[in-house]
Amino acid sequence: MLNRPPAAPRHVAIIMDGNGRWAARRGLPRSAGHKAGVDALRRAVKAAADFGVEYLTIYSFSSENWSRPAAEVSFLLDLLRRFIRQDVAELHRSGVKITVVGSRADLEPGIVSLLDDAERMTRGNSKLNLIVAFNYGSRQEIGRAVAAIARKVESGDISAADISPELISLNLDTAGIPDPDLLIRTGGEQRISNFLLWQCAYTEFVFVDDFWPDFTHEIFARALDEFRLRDRRFGGIEAQTA
Repeated sequence: MLNRPPAAPRHVAIIMDGNGRWAARRGLPRSAGHKAGVDALRRAVKAAADFGVEYLTIYSFSSENWSRPAAEVSFLLDLLRRFIRQDVAELHRSGVKITVVGSRADLEPGIVSLLDDAERMTRGNSKLNLIVAFNYGSRQEIGRAVAAIARKVESGDISAADISPELISLNLDTAGIPDPDLLIRTGGEQRISNFLLWQCAYTEFVFVDDFWPDFTHEIFARALDEFRLRDRRFGGIEAQTA
């Protein structure tokens, strides 16, 4: 009988933290850290596919990141544009499907067009589902879902008695995407910063000290190993698999 490695979590979410501190320790501008972070993202996507992860969600730009200095925000948006223009075609050839979650209401039309194009190009792929959380905040997402449900109640399409956790999930940006089994945060901080608050009700957290630009295949593997040691009971008594 073949010795097979334990199954990978179906869905891994990552908070990519530490770009600025990585750059500061090297006497470099924060922009250098963000640029190195894009290289780490490429490694993480490849590693996720290698490990058999079906869904990888990355926290690329939060709704709170707009409060950063204008020059840094501009650089981050330029990085997004370059990533989509340079990397999406390669991701498409590799069978990666891209889905973008977060509000697009106030984004520049050019950015919205790029996001739409990335989703459209890769829609038929199934090797790996890459979910990009851009202009995303979980409280804002839940607020939009509640407002959408309230409108359905007002119109008479549903009644208040129809509201359930399942209905709320169906009105989130992540509708149709399974909840994360594992959330990894780099950079040593131990919080989830308004990321997937509803979806992470029973997610396992692994916090690593390495800054995001230093994220490697080996660091990913160690996080998966730690996940496999967890006793996941989902509020019950007996452990359940991912």
